[in-house]
This record gives sequence, structure tokens and C-alpha cells, in this order.
Amino acid sequence: MSRSQEVLDEEFIRLSSKTLGISESRLSGMLKRRVVQKVSGFFPDHYRFDKGIAGLETGTTLFKTDTGIETVRGFPKIQRAMMLKPSIAAHFEGVPAVVVEEKMNGYNVRITSIQGKVVALTRGGLICPYTSEKVSEDVGEHFFNDHPDLVLCGEMVGPDNPYVPKDIYPEVNSISFFIFDVRHKNSGEPLTMREKHELCEGYTIKTVPYFGEYSLDEAADSITGIIRELGHRGREGVVIKDPEMKLPAIKYTCSQSTNSDLRYAFGFYNDYGRDFFFSRVVREGFQSVEWNEDEDTLRDRYCRLGESILKPMVSTIRKRERGERITENVQIRVRNLETAQKFEEHLRRMGIDAQFDEPQLVDGQYLIVIRKFNQSTNDRTSATLNGQLW
Repeated sequence: MSRSQEVLDEEFIRLSSKTLGISESRLSGMLKRRVVQKVSGFFPDHYRFDKGIAGLETGTTLFKTDTGIETVRGFPKIQRAMMLKPSIAAHFEGVPAVVVEEKMNGYNVRITSIQGKVVALTRGGLICPYTSEKVSEDVGEHFFNDHPDLVLCGEMVGPDNPYVPKDIYPEVNSISFFIFDVRHKNSGEPLTMREKHELCEGYTIKTVPYFGEYSLDEAADSITGIIRELGHRGREGVVIKDPEMKLPAIKYTCSQSTNSDLRYAFGFYNDYGRDFFFSRVVREGFQSVEWNEDEDTLRDRYCRLGESILKPMVSTIRKRERGERITENVQIRVRNLETAQKFEEHLRRMGIDAQFDEPQLVDGQYLIVIRKFNQSTNDRTSATLNGQLW
């Protein structure tokens, strides 16, 4: 480590210790163990928490500014309801009603302004140059001129999505940002549902679809109807919230979305963690029981689940048998090629091996196909085809 880096870290430790309420010695230890990591190369340089610790969420990000340290708290993990009715009753006990929003299928980002520059942070606390360019089209800088102390938390969805390629939103032609929470810098405290909607309406900022407010007695039945309708449309599910945002939100997913996730991931079966697969299969079992499905309906669920698992895996094995390389193909659409170059570097920082095709000019923007190489699935499939034991 250079002397200048040591001085910078010492200054960061001194300032952040007061802001976070963590001793300087403990913060220094976090840096040495890389629990806290410095990220440089894209303005502005920052420090991020690679894992949750000391009451701070994974992805919590700290920026040194002219006035001290600004903190963007990581987005809290939302727990999942497996049995809808008892989960709502237990989790929201004492709350007269809950509100229901759509859980959109994309990638989670936090948007804020640091010294006048709008930045988009991934869940892990990295600045994504592609997302930063795109959100400026949906939000713009005027919002943060008025509210520099706020963080917009939302989902990036659409076909030009380099992380979660889902073309299931006909209202989105390329990629777009939909807000689900607004939170304060430093504290991470959320605005209430009413405050969030009034603020976003005032600035014409899109929010995730809102289904309404329901008493605890009627919530489960109403949400089941919403889930069935969303499932028919291929959408992901819902998030259930306390209107005052004093209790944590919970989420619930459509069967069709669960199967879509499995169908996609089993195409790269050795690159996704086993928990990814197992938890989704378990969801199917609990939902079937809660919905009291008859044998015919249950058989449809069996077949849908089995096809989601086997069909993409067989396709992957056959491709590798033919000598084809297994790639995850996504695309981005940018106004200038410098953003694409920065995004390529961003993927390298994340440890993703990717090839960018030649850009194609489409309607005044550059459309670029990105081929992400899933090396583990490639290697494992080749080895197994050649007789390696499992």
C-alpha cells in the first residue's frame, strides 16, 4: 500500500468512526480484513461494506466529501413469506392494514447525489456507470438539487438489462427505473408510503405498481388474487409493507416467476449456488399446500417444475457436447461508447468474464450485445461428458 493510500485510509477511518459510531481500531481492522473495501477508478472514490457488520447492511457505502462523510446505507434484506396468511398475521401484528406493491423483476439500485453528481449503486455498493447514465434519463439532477439528503431505492427493469435480462414489461422499451422506497442518507430511515408517493408524483418519477391498502383480515385473500393475476402475466410477485414503514417489508412470489428463475439458472447449473435452486423448489411446495390444490392442479405444478429444471440443463449439455461455449447473453443501450467502456471495466471488477460485441447504432443509441462466459458450467459439463466422476 502506498503512503498516500495509508494517509487516505487514516483520514477515512477518523471521519467515519464518528459518523458510524464505530471505534477507529475496529474500523481499521475491517479495512485490513477487507470487510470494508476502497473502490476507485470511477468518480467518486468510495468505501463499501462487503458484508453486513456492526448493524450496517452489506453494500453500505461511504463517500468523503467537502463536508465530511456521507453514508448510503445498504438496502435491507427483505424476508420472504412462504405461507401468506399466517406470515402476514404474525409479522404485521398490531398494524391495522398493509399496503401491497408489485415486486418487479430486475436489479436493485440506490440512486443519490454525491457532490452534485448522480450515482447509481448496486446492491453490493459499487457504482455502475451504465445505470448511472440510464437513471439520469428517468430522474435527472433537478430532484437531487432540491433533495440532496435523499436516496431513491428502486428496480431497473427492461430488455436492455445487463444483470437480469427479463423482457416481461411491455411498458419498457429499453430499461427504466421504478422506485419502491425513498430513504435518508446516513440514517437509512425510509419515508412513509404517503410521503414517497407525494414526492414522486411531484417530480414525475415512476414508482412500482401499487395495488392498494388492505386490512389484515382481508390481505391474504386479496394478495392471493393479485398473485394469480400477476403469475398469468409472467410477473414476479408482491412486496407487503407497513404504510408507516416502521416494520420491515416482506415479499411473496408467483409460481410462474419461480419457474422462470429455475429455467434460466439451470442453463448455467454449476454457476448458481445450490441454495438458489433449493429455496425456489421449497416455495412451490408451501404455495401448493396453502392454495389447497387438487390432484390435477398439483400435477400441472409437478410438470412445470420438472420442465423448468431439466429442459434448460439438457439444452446446455447438448450445446457443450457439440463444442459450443455456454454464454449468458445480455445487452445494453448507451448514448456514448465511453459509458460502455466504463461498464466493461465495472464487470471486470466484479470478476465477470465477458465479451462485448461490436456496437450497432439503433435510433441514435449504441446497442451492444454482451456475452458473459459461465466458466464453471462450461468446465464441469465438458469434464463430465469426458468421463469425470461427480
